Amino acid sequence: MLRSPAAAIALLCALTAAGCGIGPGPSVGDVQITVTRDYGSKVLLQQGERDAPESETAMRLLDRNADISTRDGGRFVQSIDGLAGASEGSRRFDWFFYVDGVESPVGAADYPLHGGYRVWWDYRDWTAAMRVPAVVGSYPEPFLHGYEGERHPVQVRCLGGALACGLARARLRDAGADGGKGSGDPIRVLVGPWKRVRGDAAARLIERGPADSGVFADFVPAGGAWRLQPLDLAGQGAGAPRRAGLVAATRSGDNPPTWVVTGSDAAASAAAARLLDAADLRDRYAVATRGGHPMPLPVP
Repeated sequence: MLRSPAAAIALLCALTAAGCGIGPGPSVGDVQITVTRDYGSKVLLQQGERDAPESETAMRLLDRNADISTRDGGRFVQSIDGLAGASEGSRRFDWFFYVDGVESPVGAADYPLHGGYRVWWDYRDWTAAMRVPAVVGSYPEPFLHGYEGERHPVQVRCLGGALACGLARARLRDAGADGGKGSGDPIRVLVGPWKRVRGDAAARLIERGPADSGVFADFVPAGGAWRLQPLDLAGQGAGAPRRAGLVAATRSGDNPPTWVVTGSDAAASAAAARLLDAADLRDRYAVATRGGHPMPLPVP
């Protein structure tokens, strides 16, 4: 059957779209992917991708950048580059992923991505904490782009220690988190000594242990003061409690994450505030201060 000239041109365009001026499909913007193991202690992959396609999901982004296997009908990741979920005695190891510092509530195949998002996959022992709902390692996210497709305002609450609060506000402002963008409930940043910060219900989850808070640290009373107790992978004390600061994030239910920039006292809180930068927090679940330097948590 003879085709009309118009039909022939349409068919040719369908076969050679680029030649007919039809370029790539819509894009969500630039995205980043990081793959680590053992609570971010070893980086396996870091890759930026420009102009990710509009249909981008966390699974598709990972699949383009690594050799993966899946389970549950392709919705969840079983292995990345040969490293698979496993059991060793009573210990369990699996892959978990975060988007802009917040643990995903759905499988990777069901998580759509937006421009500016950073996807972080980590292979870890989850025996002591099956859920770690929020982490600090994607800073300055989620303050810039929010999470789960929604931006949130940023609220800094000063709970004592003017120096710590001023430092925290300055670091967030320099990172572009001016506090007024977004809608809905705010992402809170609680700044001050632990004796004041612990009055907040979300922050006080830390005292209940990693299984409840996802934070591998505790504050213990000592001689009328508070001391930071770093915890190891099993959720047990690692070394003696010390006068130190802590930068961590936790989350109560479906509420936005709550960050704590705190410490044993005002000086330790100020030391923690100085860690609010990408270099000190990158790929970390939480960070304590040690002699003015960051100490990743949990302790190996």
